[in-house]
Amino acid sequence: MFRISHVLGTHREHDRRSIAEVQALLVAAFPDLADVPDYVEKKLAEQTTRVYPTVLLIAHGPRDRVMGFALADHFEWLGYAYLDFIVTQAEQRGRGLGGGLYEALRQDLMARGAKGLFLEVPTDDPPQVATPAILKTNKNRLKFYERYDARPIIGTLYDQPIRPGKPPEPRLLYDPLDRAEPLGAKAVKKVMEAILTLRYNYAADSDYVRQVLASVADDPVKIRKPLYASPEEKAYKIPRRLQPLKVFCSARHSLHHVRERGYVERPARVDVILKAVEELPDVERLKVRNFGEGPIRAVHDADFVNFVRDYCLELPEGELVYPYVFPIRRADRPPHDRRRRVGYYCIDTFTPLSKDAYKAARAAVNVALSGAAEIVKGEPLVYSLCRPPGHHAERDTYGGFCYFCNGAIAAQYLRTKLGGKVAILDIDYHHGNGAQDIFWERSDVLTVSIHGHPNFAYPYFSGFADEIGEGEGKGFNRNFPLPEDVLDGRYLEELDEALAVVRKFQPEALVVSLGLDIAKADPTGSWSLTPDGLFEVGRRIGAMKYPTLLVQEGGYNIRFLGRNAVRMLTGVCAGALGRRIGRSVR
Repeated sequence: MFRISHVLGTHREHDRRSIAEVQALLVAAFPDLADVPDYVEKKLAEQTTRVYPTVLLIAHGPRDRVMGFALADHFEWLGYAYLDFIVTQAEQRGRGLGGGLYEALRQDLMARGAKGLFLEVPTDDPPQVATPAILKTNKNRLKFYERYDARPIIGTLYDQPIRPGKPPEPRLLYDPLDRAEPLGAKAVKKVMEAILTLRYNYAADSDYVRQVLASVADDPVKIRKPLYASPEEKAYKIPRRLQPLKVFCSARHSLHHVRERGYVERPARVDVILKAVEELPDVERLKVRNFGEGPIRAVHDADFVNFVRDYCLELPEGELVYPYVFPIRRADRPPHDRRRRVGYYCIDTFTPLSKDAYKAARAAVNVALSGAAEIVKGEPLVYSLCRPPGHHAERDTYGGFCYFCNGAIAAQYLRTKLGGKVAILDIDYHHGNGAQDIFWERSDVLTVSIHGHPNFAYPYFSGFADEIGEGEGKGFNRNFPLPEDVLDGRYLEELDEALAVVRKFQPEALVVSLGLDIAKADPTGSWSLTPDGLFEVGRRIGAMKYPTLLVQEGGYNIRFLGRNAVRMLTGVCAGALGRRIGRSVR
């Protein structure tokens, strides 16, 4: 058995190890590449400065060992892709691994909107291959691709020996990716030029390139009829689907249901988001794990955690306790009466404790940590649909509907498991005071927040631009407060500045505190981001190509919440993977 995953870049140690194994497989299969020891890593690292993305799919076996890979370039400006290499371990050949990788690549490229896939296979022209064993191997490779209707382009000089003293030229195959449109000469010339100049480093005006391109005379071009695969062999196997977005959600979120009028943090928030997201075809929902209280205590004060747990569990069923006394806080003298101590640990008057508040908050933490664990395992994109939210919970306080800081807890888990730096980007309408407080004096976790200015937006007393951290953490907390009226353009300008801060930090992973209350008509916000604006916000975050955990925070307009979530998540996938998940939702 094996699983197939995307690798977006070289940020994580996990990815770097996988890329090193991929490079070793590549050199074993193609010894001539031994003098380019960083071929794969360089392609991934340089894709942000090139005009086209690189697609790397890796097949993982037991103990996460790399068993094979497919490496392709998506020439987006042409609408076509080029398969650079597909390699499997020698002992795995003939066991379906190559087919699984190729099927996954085809699926990925079709989702990106590619009109076809070009690839090269050693020639099966007998005059050019003197060794019978090599000729047989080449025919078997062509037979493999014929099953997917990928066949050689004929009638050009691309596969002809027109360079004296050079090895036999490969066949150029075309896979229409299940499309019926004929392949035009103009498109083929452009793709051939791209391959010869970008892959083989020929000058575009060289005699060889001009000669090959001039030989494309047929329009549409001619594709060779099948020679090796029988009709029965051409039947497709069940595809090994690549779900680019992993989703976690706990049914226990609904335990905490405050039914009072005006309380907008309701279970329906999660229900409408989950329904909309699960209707997308490329989403996989995974089971939430229980991580215990340890990760919570790693970022929150022990007395605070004990109080929230013990007091909630002791409350009668159905009773809600709101703070109404806020003593001057002295760490050495908390109020003796527990009901009055509620105000000692809370920062507002509208976040109640109930018998189920702790249980729901624990469940939300498990949702965030389950997502973080998938990032550690190598998944590039994970969405943790948490409720209650968490980004207003500081080290020893709760408030703003938040009890434990889900994003900060996940970031600390990633920091411990990955061993490198982690960044938190909070894009909720309200300031991410929780993560700021927790990591205020640390330089290994960057906290960045874009939010409504505290002069008018909750929590009012934090989120100013001059709050940058202290001690070792000085400069590793950044706030981008914005005015009350913000449209798409203004927000995206500020987002670009925030992303530049993240990029300079160079984290191993990115945690996004995802607030959909930045959208137009949210009852808790004043901004007017459109669905297209939300898509672009997501796209720019995904284009950073960091392993990204999205942790749900705010968003309270039930009517449009599902649509807004899909637009944001679709944008993240479009940026990270060069593709949209599912249909466009407006």
